[in-house]
Amino acid sequence: MPATDQPDPTHRPRAHLLELVGAIAPWDALERTHLTTATRWLAGGAPVYRVRKPDAPATHLVCYFVVRDDRSGRLLLVAHRKAGLWLPAGGHVEPGEDPWATVVRECREELGIGAVASPVTGERPLFLSVTPTRERRPHTDVSLWYLLDADAGTVTSYDEGEFDAIRWLTEEQVLQEPGELLDPHMHRFVRKLRHTRATRRPGPPE
Repeated sequence: MPATDQPDPTHRPRAHLLELVGAIAPWDALERTHLTTATRWLAGGAPVYRVRKPDAPATHLVCYFVVRDDRSGRLLLVAHRKAGLWLPAGGHVEPGEDPWATVVRECREELGIGAVASPVTGERPLFLSVTPTRERRPHTDVSLWYLLDADAGTVTSYDEGEFDAIRWLTEEQVLQEPGELLDPHMHRFVRKLRHTRATRRPGPPE
């Protein structure tokens, strides 16, 4: 069979990614722009997954997972060593990996707990951002943001190779944090989360 007739092994994962991105309702004009950028990137056939650390290809797919303690309403942020910022936990999507599988894997590796999807969002991302990193060799992260439920008391350890510390903050406390100390889209995510929780009834488990 000629090489041009070979099936594209990334076709099905790419189609799934396009479906995930297409299902995200934009919160504001910036997220609408980022969703358009991500859709064009995926549909254009560019490499999606990081294959060599830290920046090959220069744009690649990442998953954040924002862990929320429903009883206290607090969110978990981690002090990321390389970024020098307070971020949600997360990691790079492996080649061909379903993003939810990335969340499950990274949650276990970084926080030592199982990933429990919020009933508000299920196993689907709530938010998307396209962000140039601040590292010595910058690249661009296309980030899918997921929402997880966890009791704060179950997080008793974390990946000290990746993080200097962890903090549990209420949504209001996150919004009061200086933006330059956080992921540049963290405040916007919290505002979208507040709106979503106020307007969306929990759906059936997936």
